Amino acid sequence: MTIPTFETTFAVPMTCEACIKDIEGSLHHISGIKKVTASLQDQLVSIEGNAAPSAIVEAIQSTGRDAILRGTGKSNSAAVCILESFAPHVENKVRGLVRMVQVAPTITIIDLSIRGLSAGTYHATIREAGNISDGPESTGPIWEAAKAKLEGTPCRGVFGTVEVSKGGVGAVFLDKPIQIWEMIGRSIVVARQQDGAFDKNDPDTLVGVIARSAGVWENDKTVCSCSGKTVWQERKDEVGRGML
Repeated sequence: MTIPTFETTFAVPMTCEACIKDIEGSLHHISGIKKVTASLQDQLVSIEGNAAPSAIVEAIQSTGRDAILRGTGKSNSAAVCILESFAPHVENKVRGLVRMVQVAPTITIIDLSIRGLSAGTYHATIREAGNISDGPESTGPIWEAAKAKLEGTPCRGVFGTVEVSKGGVGAVFLDKPIQIWEMIGRSIVVARQQDGAFDKNDPDTLVGVIARSAGVWENDKTVCSCSGKTVWQERKDEVGRGML
């Protein structure tokens, strides 16, 4: 199935037209990009197509510039999930990010990226509950697993698998017959097993709550009104604290 076109906006530090050309050049090799529009005044890059947002971020960062996703899709059509480890001995808790964009009435794309895990195959699933007070152990069963078994249909709560390299990095880009509103408030677990008894002390088991994300042009600020820092300064501080 061909994934429909959608739009994403990124905050990117740019000073001149040469910056724009450099960024456009970095994106040419990515399949699925239809149009690139950049604004020096707003420090924003808008991209239309069906390429994975994580691939776009990686390409822009290869030019030596940061790229922070500011919005995806239409209003109320995007969600995000920050994946964390609950293992007490893990210093940098945040280990992954899942971006979800509804691109058609019954089609949502999932862009999942993780890092810092042991090499191997991992399963990504949506859980019935968004309760992560006890890490993955309190998230409940796989969403719609019982319904799928009863009807003999594929379970929508199973995203699939992601392969993590020896360097600890893994990513997967896929589409599912899900609407964004159905997932809000639930959780996502990434673990070596698809289901069963999870161990919150396992450093290779990640969990996070699914929350709404800004649509395109709904979040175009590049300076935080609280701290007065740019989004790139905020990101640098968070990285320094092990948040990203």
